[in-house]
Amino acid sequence: MSVKPDLKILQKAILYQFNDISLLTRALTHRSAKSQHNERLEFLGDAILGSVIAAQLFTQFPKADEGKLSRLRAFLVKEKALFEIARELDLGDYIQLGSGELKSGGFRRASILSDAFEALIGAVYLDSDFSVARDFILNLYQTRLDSLSMEMAQKDPKTQLQEWLQARNIETPVYEVVRSQGKDHAKTYWVKCEVNYQSLVSEGTGASRRKAEQSAATEILEKIKRAKS
Repeated sequence: MSVKPDLKILQKAILYQFNDISLLTRALTHRSAKSQHNERLEFLGDAILGSVIAAQLFTQFPKADEGKLSRLRAFLVKEKALFEIARELDLGDYIQLGSGELKSGGFRRASILSDAFEALIGAVYLDSDFSVARDFILNLYQTRLDSLSMEMAQKDPKTQLQEWLQARNIETPVYEVVRSQGKDHAKTYWVKCEVNYQSLVSEGTGASRRKAEQSAATEILEKIKRAKS
């Protein structure tokens, strides 16, 4: 197993100094490495993160309704956002992995990095208190919170398409994976979308099945707009 960087470097990067360094060590330990791993801390961090982001959005967007606030929160706490922050902190350089995960590049995997970031939040909370954990989260999220807009609260293409069809008593879309290509950590998916409205069919691509489905739904929505114009 490769030598990990000094945890003092990470603590400097996150602007938090642990009183109990064992909490930080556990937050960075994947279940493949030891029996004392970070899954319980991840559970705790996930709950704290959701609470802090929800309260911040409630204050930041006083006129937004529940639906828009929920979509903004989902945008900020989804795996992609957590992965991006973890990557900015070079968290993968510090995660302890079992030999199998290490060989397969687990330190780059979005699920492992995002889970470690949530575990880190849980560790900060246990090492301090909720107020400190809140400030810790908001500091790391500051740039993303500053760049938020209500446009980001719009419903995703799949939801828009489904609601448009349901409002007209038309069957929900059918999505089918046509093919996929590449290794597990870098796969591309092609998904076909069919709707029972003017026999519309589209195909979308993406780095995940969900993204490919969203791409296909976007194309169907565009075709509907063109057909109506």
